[in-house]
Amino acid sequence: MRVEDRLRELGIELPPPPRPAANYVGAVQAGGLLFVSGHVPTKDGAVTYVGKVGKDLGLEEGYAAARTAALYCLASAKAVIGDLDRITRVVKILGMVNCTADFGEHPKVLNGASDLLVQLFADAGRHARSAVGMQSLPFGVAVEIEMILEVA
Repeated sequence: MRVEDRLRELGIELPPPPRPAANYVGAVQAGGLLFVSGHVPTKDGAVTYVGKVGKDLGLEEGYAAARTAALYCLASAKAVIGDLDRITRVVKILGMVNCTADFGEHPKVLNGASDLLVQLFADAGRHARSAVGMQSLPFGVAVEIEMILEVA
């Protein structure tokens, strides 16, 4: 099944790719790899899920923020490669969680992105991953995700 069909089946609409907030691009292809810049959760151009996980936001909201940020990563990927079905493997994601010093559930937050990628790409969506806590993130958002994708 095509990735876009899986999105529709899940009731998810791929958002338009966001405009970079500074002097960079959303994704760069180098050979067979696509390096997707860090993306934050937004909706209609405005940041969402603002605050620290473990203080302002709960685990479920952090999970949703990671899922949303991953969708924007895929939107930027599509803008560069034209078709999400060109993705042959999700190689790695880095997830940064804006959280309190005592928060330790970073992997559970990042499952919001990981679960989505496996739903969309099946075994090819299983990836290496780093989940780290941060003192702050751009615009005060709860999560930022970046990806490395293998493309045909």
